[in-house]
Amino acid sequence: MPAAVLLHTILQPKSLATAVALASVWAISAQAQQGERFIEQITIIGAQDRVAQVTGAAYYIGKQELEKFSYSDIQRITRAVPGVSIQVEDGFGLRPNISIRGVATERSSRITLLEDNILIAPAPYAAPAAYYFPTAGRMQAVEVVKGPAAITQGPYTIGGALNMVSTQIPDALTGNLLLEGGADDTWRAHATYGGYNDAGVGFLVETHQWQSAGFQHIDRSNRNSGLDLQDYTVKLAWAPLDSRHSVELKLQRAEQDSNQSYMGLTDADFARDALRRYGLTELDNITTAHDQVVMRYGFELTPTLLLSATAYRNEHVRDWYKLENIDLDGSAGPGGSTSWADLIKSINTGTSRGSFTAAQLQDILDGTRDTPTNSIRVRSNDREYFSQGLQLGLDWSFSSGALNHDLEAGIRFHADAEDRLQQDSFYQQVSGKLALNSEGLLGAAGNEVAHANALALHLYDRISIGNWVITPGLRHEGIEQSRTRYNGGAARSLRDYRENKANVWLPGLGVSYALTESLNLIAGVHKGFTAPNSAPGVDAEEALNYELGLRFDDSVNRAELIGFLSDYTNLLGVCTASSGSDCVIGDAFNGDAATVRGMELLLARDLAPAGGSYQLPLTITYTWIDGQFDTDIASTDFFGDVKAGDPIPYIPEQQWRLALGYELAQWSTNLSVNYIDEVCVVAACGRLERTDNSLTVDLAANYQLNAATSLYARMENLGGAEDIVGRHPYGARPNKDRTGMLGIRVQF
Repeated sequence: MPAAVLLHTILQPKSLATAVALASVWAISAQAQQGERFIEQITIIGAQDRVAQVTGAAYYIGKQELEKFSYSDIQRITRAVPGVSIQVEDGFGLRPNISIRGVATERSSRITLLEDNILIAPAPYAAPAAYYFPTAGRMQAVEVVKGPAAITQGPYTIGGALNMVSTQIPDALTGNLLLEGGADDTWRAHATYGGYNDAGVGFLVETHQWQSAGFQHIDRSNRNSGLDLQDYTVKLAWAPLDSRHSVELKLQRAEQDSNQSYMGLTDADFARDALRRYGLTELDNITTAHDQVVMRYGFELTPTLLLSATAYRNEHVRDWYKLENIDLDGSAGPGGSTSWADLIKSINTGTSRGSFTAAQLQDILDGTRDTPTNSIRVRSNDREYFSQGLQLGLDWSFSSGALNHDLEAGIRFHADAEDRLQQDSFYQQVSGKLALNSEGLLGAAGNEVAHANALALHLYDRISIGNWVITPGLRHEGIEQSRTRYNGGAARSLRDYRENKANVWLPGLGVSYALTESLNLIAGVHKGFTAPNSAPGVDAEEALNYELGLRFDDSVNRAELIGFLSDYTNLLGVCTASSGSDCVIGDAFNGDAATVRGMELLLARDLAPAGGSYQLPLTITYTWIDGQFDTDIASTDFFGDVKAGDPIPYIPEQQWRLALGYELAQWSTNLSVNYIDEVCVVAACGRLERTDNSLTVDLAANYQLNAATSLYARMENLGGAEDIVGRHPYGARPNKDRTGMLGIRVQF
């Protein structure tokens, strides 16, 4: 691939050394703000001091805030944002399940995921489940927008948008190096080098390396449960201060190899050893490779009128080799018929499955019971994705009488696809080890191509008059989706074809009124939308969304209290392997009407006395969400039997976070305490279909050794809590163990 080849060439040690040497004699001066030429294109909010200007709920996490803990896990970063819920799966945040305002958590597929304002899910329309997620450790900012403020982003507008801002080319020639290491043979390195010269020519080379042996141990195996992640970025730009034109090219490559599994534990095994993994999962492994090419162009037609054009292409390949199912007695033929989720459920409830008692099923998991030939299916979930498009934008600031306008218009032409050509291998367990019996037919485990083409338009105006700010907006999504399935075999003979279309107009209105210089009333209403998949007869997910609240900011104290309501006409369920549901992968289901209502609270201030020699910054966030089905739904393979009033799975009713810092001279210490309610993992849940209440404490300390060097230490899960934080795909899953890390940052 062109991006991969170029990155490989540029980032070879000799080439990198040559680039650094050339840059050392580069005539770079401290030009003012060249890097900000692209800020309006790559961000939604732009900076913390702009949050107060948004006529809806918005949250900005900047570089200074990110460095307090130096997390590499997006889940821990976004815990700070009110209204955001997380379904933990692997403990590292490699494939996070993020929800905003009660939308489904499933692989973050119901929120608009962006990097530098570019759709970043592998196939955002055809297959939005985020099996690729940008490396959080290389980001310089994270933005979350909700309500009518998110109408400029799409196609998932019910909950909102999460935008990750990558490292920008600095104004002056600068290098930064972060090195950290600690528990579980974990180490991480993040290095950047670049800047602009007098002619406005800029460059950035960046790499992020992350390795860990993992915090779980696999029965009867010396194989670890960790990861190896390599990430490379190159940016080239031309943005003279005296020119109305600016151009930037971004090339990015990420590779991952991690020994991750879909298999969890029975409740009894979890209670004995929460960090155990069954020996059956020894071969479970996922490898991924992601390439991105982005070209941006900006043209200042006038000082108040900016035209932008962005072309992008993402390519992603992944192969997750993992347990699929089991044929307990060998009578079902190759491949088996019992899901691991059902097997674990039988053990949890003490019920038999077929001729096997719960104790005998436990023996299989413990490796003390052999299984028949070809009884265990391990699937090579091999998929390729592409996502490409062209975005055109126009930003115009003007006045009309007493009205001041900041008008934003955009159009996006987009296409994406997912190609599955998957294969099963058949094993049996012998003396606690998997022995290969045979390999199945290529394509028999999934042989299909899904396509999507989309045209998105939006118009958003920020109108200021006196104490009022009014933001009317309109979005259009026109989507064509199709899926072609083939019979097993590389020849790909046609099996069936289906298609679906969606055309929707999404209006919205936000209002802000300045009650005082520091206190604003905000309100909004907008129509939200989630694209359906290609299944015919499945409706788009739609909801009418409202918010009302108060925002206070006097530069010393910040506070927000916002209530929201999402009134769904149809809640959409999409079957994936990671959902753990007993359904056909790719099928979709109408969940009918549902209601999600909630409240978001933010309080922030410095508790130290004015004029003191130290600071005590305190931030408290609290979220209350009540999400429930409004109608009875006859049994489906995805939702099960649903009764009106049943909770929407994986959305906690209450969660809060307290962050307290102590800053004195070169020292700073930060404490994060995060609480999450137990949740139902299915609509009508019993005791064994719930997670645990969870309280997690993280602690970090930073010391500024000199102007260029700082040291830090971080302890995650200080109390060593071992909670069931998820039960999907197959069984109880733990939070990350107590983990200590030491690091150093150097600027040169």
